[in-house]
Amino acid sequence: MTDVQTNTPVREGGPDSAVDRVADFYGAYIDAIDDGTDDLGSQLRAHYLTEDLHQRLAAWEEANNADGVLRARDVPTRWEVRYHDSGAGHLFTTVTLTWGTGPDAGHTRLAVQSDLSTKLISDIEDGGA
Repeated sequence: MTDVQTNTPVREGGPDSAVDRVADFYGAYIDAIDDGTDDLGSQLRAHYLTEDLHQRLAAWEEANNADGVLRARDVPTRWEVRYHDSGAGHLFTTVTLTWGTGPDAGHTRLAVQSDLSTKLISDIEDGGA
């Protein structure tokens, strides 16, 4: 996809990059939730998240009455994924979710861990770097 005005790529990526997979997941998941396509959100979770994380998210969601992937009850207006660190077979990204628009927009940061061997997301916690 290219930006018609500048003729530069809007976004690039590849299936071998764990960072790209986190970005792909959050982009598609937020679209699915915003569109009200609940089955797609579940299917995306099944494809991108480890089974252990599925179970932990279910417990978190029951305790907090909110979406565990987004750590919220609403849908963000924007998302951003940045590489943070890697080690011990894991890659760590910071996902920044934006709530609202303009100068009053709020932000939430999430620390997202992916397993390098499978590229599956294996943990999501509040407060990314």
